[in-house]
Amino acid sequence: MAETICIGDRVTVFLDSKFGKNEGWFEGVVFKIDPYSGHRSFYWVEFEADAQAILGIKQISIFNPKNIRKLK
Repeated sequence: MAETICIGDRVTVFLDSKFGKNEGWFEGVVFKIDPYSGHRSFYWVEFEADAQAILGIKQISIFNPKNIRKLK
């Protein structure tokens, strides 16, 4: 994660093979950040409507910085 991510930022998040055939990158908006340590946080993301329909979930928390990217 090269850039600082803030509440309200549009992001893409990577969901791994635990999501089966839905593995991949999905877009959403950060609505909450829960600090975990001095270097890491949980980023709460609300998915876009199309991603919600595909995944069957509305929100997710992302902890691994490799799995979240800020959209420009």
